[in-house]
Amino acid sequence: MSYLKIDSIQKSFQEGLPVIRNFSLEIPKGQIISLVGESGSGKSTLLRIIAGLESRNEGEVFLNGVRIQNPKEQLVPGIDEIQLVYQDYHLYPKSTVEENILRPLLLFDKKYKEYRLEMLLDLLGLNAFRDKLPRQLSGGQQQKVAIGRALSVEPQVLLLDEPFSSLDTIQRRELIGELKSMFKNLGVTVLFVTHDLDDALQMTNDLVIMQKGRLIQKGHPEEIFSKPKNLYAAKLFSELNPLPAKPNSFIRPSDITLFKSNGIPAKITEKQYLVHYNQLTVKLSDGTFWKVEDKKRVFEVGKKVFLNWEERKEIAFSKV
Repeated sequence: MSYLKIDSIQKSFQEGLPVIRNFSLEIPKGQIISLVGESGSGKSTLLRIIAGLESRNEGEVFLNGVRIQNPKEQLVPGIDEIQLVYQDYHLYPKSTVEENILRPLLLFDKKYKEYRLEMLLDLLGLNAFRDKLPRQLSGGQQQKVAIGRALSVEPQVLLLDEPFSSLDTIQRRELIGELKSMFKNLGVTVLFVTHDLDDALQMTNDLVIMQKGRLIQKGHPEEIFSKPKNLYAAKLFSELNPLPAKPNSFIRPSDITLFKSNGIPAKITEKQYLVHYNQLTVKLSDGTFWKVEDKKRVFEVGKKVFLNWEERKEIAFSKV
């Protein structure tokens, strides 16, 4: 059953230039969804609309059947039940970790504030840093403080806007693992926005792809990988090699098998070491350059390689 319902949202900052185009999505209670899209696709604007912080031109947002009002319809924009965590944390620089987390609870009962603070400090592993200022924390710790502040009012929905973009690979991987487990234990509904597919897949198996303000495709990553709706969705997962004599048809590097004889001949022009394989650039007889994966690391630059693949792995579009 839908808990957070985004219904036919349209948004333009300039007439005739829509940022969000007829966007609809329904999210069940307690589900974690990753929304992936390129920069400028309208992701952050959509989150602000869902949180009631940005006006929409058309469409509605509902939380458990209750309509979320536009900012102009409220004295104070936004609602406690939906909290937005920003990319740049939005922490108070001269306030401690403890003070930042408590900020949304200024008007709440003292005992409740103390309970929420201690629970969140423990949950986020921030007890040892409670008296530190933001500038004394790592990027990952600052992000935890921002999430702790958002969770302080016990929201039903958490919106994460590119929360890991300023962190290094190790910090991102560790933090995503911690937060994913925490969100599941809390039962909070999460919409995680990112341009990084790897981050999205580490967070959840429920994927939504957005391009130029539109919802392009949603579903399990494996389904989208094998049956992408358009070229953008396909290229999110890997590079694509154009098939000779088959317009608008492609094969992924990972779906090509390499042999020392028998197959389509190609010459290796470049080799790049990657974690799980060597990425080879090869030149076909018609002059086309492809990327292929040498998982056994046996082929060298200047040598000939023969390419094979299953026809069912080919990806074809009516237009690109």
